[in-house]
Amino acid sequence: MNRAGNAVRTWLTAAVLAHLVISIVHGAAHAQAHVPLSRAANLFVYIVILAGPLIGLALLWAAGRIGSWLIAVTMAGSLVFGLVNHFVLASPDHVAHVAPEWRPLFATTAVLLAVTEAIGSGLAIRVVRERK
Repeated sequence: MNRAGNAVRTWLTAAVLAHLVISIVHGAAHAQAHVPLSRAANLFVYIVILAGPLIGLALLWAAGRIGSWLIAVTMAGSLVFGLVNHFVLASPDHVAHVAPEWRPLFATTAVLLAVTEAIGSGLAIRVVRERK
């Protein structure tokens, strides 16, 4: 792998780790604002949003293509899930329906999650394309 490829993998690593930190803060905002999630949504959060990118990151350095694909797919799925639930569907998880005292943190972390998910997916796809 060339120097540019290593730089992309480093940025991808940073995006995945930033996503994890923002997810934890967003989860705290969910808990403090008493925003409920269904059992299916909780499973999606734990498996796809939290574990998926971390497993992909572990694989990235050992099995680059598989790890990159896992990050790309889980981050893209997370992005769709977050956009739909936080900004489209009228539900308790929509940023406009969160308790006013928690809305700034909830909304800010929802936007930051979308940003890191988009960047993470894009970088992971770039890594896959460079490894061909």
